[in-house]
Amino acid sequence: MMKGFKILLVLVILSVTIGTKSSYAQCAMCAMNAESSVRNGNKQGTGLNKGILYLLAAPYLAVIGVGYIWHRKYRRKNVALNMKDEKINLN
Repeated sequence: MMKGFKILLVLVILSVTIGTKSSYAQCAMCAMNAESSVRNGNKQGTGLNKGILYLLAAPYLAVIGVGYIWHRKYRRKNVALNMKDEKINLN
């Protein structure tokens, strides 16, 4: 069970890092500024795109880290459920 979770976690992290390299998320003004600087031969637009992607990935990695820590701390093994055999009356 844990080995499958680790494999899934690695696959999710790899897909996020590989998938974000081709996406460029910017506001209209930043995109116009970056495109004009690249046309003029500057490399600042590429750095701006990479910086935005870096900032975009940070919250996702933080959520993944907190989720993993929560999973490790609060998971239970071999817990017996003491449930009554009686039917529940919902009326």
